[in-house]
Amino acid sequence: MGNLKKQDLVELAASVLEIEAAAILAARQRLGKPFLDAIDILLSQASGGRVVLMGMGKSGHIGRKIAATLASTGTPALFVHPAEAGHGDLGMVTPHDVVIAISQSGKSDELLRVVPYMKRNRIRIIAMTAKADSALAQHADVVIDTSVDREACPLGLAPTASTTLALALGDALAMCLIEARGFTADMFAATHPHGTLGRKLLVSIADVMVTGAYVPTAREDATIREALVGMSRAGLGFINVLDASGALVGVFTDGDLRRALDRDIDIKTERIGSVAARKFVTVRAPQLAVEAVELMDQHKISAMPVVDDTNVLVGAVNMRLLLQAGVV
Repeated sequence: MGNLKKQDLVELAASVLEIEAAAILAARQRLGKPFLDAIDILLSQASGGRVVLMGMGKSGHIGRKIAATLASTGTPALFVHPAEAGHGDLGMVTPHDVVIAISQSGKSDELLRVVPYMKRNRIRIIAMTAKADSALAQHADVVIDTSVDREACPLGLAPTASTTLALALGDALAMCLIEARGFTADMFAATHPHGTLGRKLLVSIADVMVTGAYVPTAREDATIREALVGMSRAGLGFINVLDASGALVGVFTDGDLRRALDRDIDIKTERIGSVAARKFVTVRAPQLAVEAVELMDQHKISAMPVVDDTNVLVGAVNMRLLLQAGVV
């Protein structure tokens, strides 16, 4: 750490945050027609068109993140590396697309070399640059100003405040598009099936429950001991009790077993139907799995039968299955 004290490093870190925050706040004051024009272009792109992000170096990393944010929030987007574009990847960019080109200087050779392709194919360009008089800006349909008073780098060399600003402006574009397109949480979940929100909004009880031979059942005239065999085999913490016609008439849980033993009930002779709970909670297969979680929490239970619209038993679910599905 040389001659630097820990407090000096804390102050330097604080200065970085202040400089980058100031850059974003300054850009806030510049928001206006160019930003709105960019939104209009993105909203009016042809059906099937995508937003293509391009940028070299640190700008390229920012472009990748903006593309990912757009794609996950309802705007199809991808990143195309400008250098690779000149060696065939331009085939990814179609006349239906819109290009967002990021270059602080507006002089990136790799970007400028592919601009003629955009112009020839009438592909609209949104430039994110600090230089309004640069070659990139002159060829763009819209220019979003990414200028900063200074970088946060103590040497004044590494892109820091400028890349943070470009990233924030990309987020601003994406969030405005969410509102303009009426993008919903359900739509977000559809593109995030492995995320927590996706699981909560997409996973149904049918996706989680056990069915067929894995559903623990016992006739109400079976002894408690006989029912416990099926209950233990299933490992769900309860068993469904059926009448002679096969209709679901009760449930018997681990808790019910403990209470029966406390009352000195003879499990070898006592019928399961005499101790099963006749009032119980059920769910239906099409319901969201998260609804089962809420019901279990509300009724202080850890498992329940799954029935169809006519209350016929079709499956079973417990908290362990819901935990495995990631909806808890």
